[in-house]
Amino acid sequence: MEARNRFNIRVYGLLIHPEAKVLVSDELIHNQSITKFPGGGLQWGEGLIDGLQREFNEEIKINISVAQHLYTTDVFQASAYNPQDQIISIYYQVTTTEWDTISVVTKAHDYDYNLDPPQCVRWIAIDRIHEILFSFPIDKIIVQKICNKEISLIL
Repeated sequence: MEARNRFNIRVYGLLIHPEAKVLVSDELIHNQSITKFPGGGLQWGEGLIDGLQREFNEEIKINISVAQHLYTTDVFQASAYNPQDQIISIYYQVTTTEWDTISVVTKAHDYDYNLDPPQCVRWIAIDRIHEILFSFPIDKIIVQKICNKEISLIL
């Protein structure tokens, strides 16, 4: 059967701590350690916000709300895991009232995997954020836009 080209819709959230830090997720995907913003694939029947809220609840066990839209992919990006898929990523800045819950699951160092699935989250100071820290090309675009002041985060 011939492979078909398709769209893969992803939704991500930038959670900014009151101390000017952003939450990132370290994950083991296809035996490769990656760093990305929390979020993931949209499921059939979900809206963007519903999918983002589900991802944060699954990955970090917190409830979030959307503060603002930041970016939607405006370049072609093939999937790193399936070259037949074109990735469409939507990024939002999110907020939460559950700061104490996050402190329980965050780690001080990257790639500290003691969970199933192997994933952990940690904070990076916004003034120390750099595209080299991220694995996926679209995350790198977001970081460039933040560093170049093309995207304004609500602090």
